[in-house]
Amino acid sequence: MDIFIFVSEQWILISVLMALIYLFAWTERAKGGKPINTNELVAMMNADTAVLVDVRPQNEFQAGHIHGAINIPHTKVDGHIGELEKSRSKVLVLTDHMGQHAGGAGRKFSKEGYNVRRLSGGMAEWQGQSLPVVQG
Repeated sequence: MDIFIFVSEQWILISVLMALIYLFAWTERAKGGKPINTNELVAMMNADTAVLVDVRPQNEFQAGHIHGAINIPHTKVDGHIGELEKSRSKVLVLTDHMGQHAGGAGRKFSKEGYNVRRLSGGMAEWQGQSLPVVQG
């Protein structure tokens, strides 16, 4: 009961707190890379302006991935960032199964100066749209 009284009396304070929480969440999400959809990825790959990095574990990558993707598992990103130095001028598009690890990996790449984007919905979205995957 006291919480309702506090909220009704301190609604400005509660509103500012909620705005700050939203702002924090929004900026943290943006650090992992702006989301792009499958159509944007295909256009960027066809124009050779993007490098696709699949951050899923190797066994999932081998089971099926987007043609031209480079596999760097999210658990090994720190040790393999230098492998993409020659692609620094291109946009790095990160993908995983459903988007759960791409943001964390994206923050690491962004911190190193890469221009990072994330594939919205990850491989689940790609396969859900019946887009081609390669195995091996």
